Amino acid sequence: MDFATLGITVLWTFLYGYVVIASIDFGAGFYNFYAKLTNQDNIITPIINRYLNPVWEVTNVFFVFFFVGIVGFFPDSAYYLGTVLLIPASISLIMLAIRGSYYAFNQYSKGTNMVWTFLYGVTGLFIPASLSVALVISEGGFIEETAAGLDLDYVELFFSGYTWSVVFLAVISVLYISSGFLLFYSNRAKAKQAVHLTRTWFLTWTIPMLVISQFVFLELRATNREHFDNATQNYWYFFLCSIVFMAIAVYLVYKKKNYGIAFIMVMLQFAFAFFGYGISKLPYILYPFIKLDAVVNDSMAIALVIVFVLGLLLLIPSLIILMRLFLFDKDYVQGKE
Repeated sequence: MDFATLGITVLWTFLYGYVVIASIDFGAGFYNFYAKLTNQDNIITPIINRYLNPVWEVTNVFFVFFFVGIVGFFPDSAYYLGTVLLIPASISLIMLAIRGSYYAFNQYSKGTNMVWTFLYGVTGLFIPASLSVALVISEGGFIEETAAGLDLDYVELFFSGYTWSVVFLAVISVLYISSGFLLFYSNRAKAKQAVHLTRTWFLTWTIPMLVISQFVFLELRATNREHFDNATQNYWYFFLCSIVFMAIAVYLVYKKKNYGIAFIMVMLQFAFAFFGYGISKLPYILYPFIKLDAVVNDSMAIALVIVFVLGLLLLIPSLIILMRLFLFDKDYVQGKE
């Protein structure tokens, strides 16, 4: 395995970690607002707060590692993606700032303002929607390189079926992953009402998850036939495994048993789909401008690989310790301390 492949593998792992952890966070914010709106906040809000309090500050660590790494390994990405993603990235930063304000408000205020709860919940859907535009643009066909610089075709992007299929996939994935985790967490807290509520949420998003995944594949065929053919002909088994793990998760939840294993199945479902998508896209990172051979020089690549592998080895044990001390501590989960 060359340094470029190793580098993008490490970065993709960081991005996958961000997708899972951020989805739990973003979805929990929306469910918190929905529960308050439907007068069910007494059932689920305490559980959501017990999860968010110790982890919200580390949610974006994975994304920061990925962002710094992609620019470090592939310097051309700073020019291409930095230019065309100025508007979507700015929207995401504003939304993240709003969420940070909510955390501070919720931490130091005795009451919970409905407006802040609304903003916190809505931004949890807008952030993944805006960030997902980067994946759409990376498929090619939306950027034109002229003598004056880069030009992003916003009209084509806005009216593209692939754009909206990916945006809806991002939003539904957030709600699906988050409901799966909250179900497991509610069961661990022995909160029967919360278990019933989150189980309903999870099963509700199962069918939309399947449907939108099919739409993404159909629209990918129209947007980037090369990527579609490579995914379906050479890496189809990744997506087959993803469907199998999803079926296992839904079966366990439907049968009301082993919610922890069910959430692990959800993680594996997205892992296989996410890495299948990434591998089938190689050697392109941004069609047709950036390929793996655009990696920085070997000396810098070696240094970056070492730093990011060490960062991954440091970050994962830190998260495990955090979970053992807070998230999965029996007394803490049940609200006894």
